[in-house]
Amino acid sequence: MILPTKHISQENALLSIGSHILKLLSKEKTVSALWEEILVTHRDKQKSNSGMSYDWFVLTLDFLYTIKAIELNDGLLSRRRAVQ
Repeated sequence: MILPTKHISQENALLSIGSHILKLLSKEKTVSALWEEILVTHRDKQKSNSGMSYDWFVLTLDFLYTIKAIELNDGLLSRRRAVQ
């Protein structure tokens, strides 16, 4: 699920979607704005109408939050700043 497997393509693995989300978070965004943006770009990348489910998107956000790659402040998602 996190990595591609026999049943999960590389484009649908949480790690791949997570990296795409991190690229889109160059500035703070709401979850709904990020969802709309990732849905459009994921659909274009797959060249099909299948898209991605909201559940899979939220699971990817959970994964990114768990590994401390993103944070939520005042309703806005952002990349987590490196602690020095």
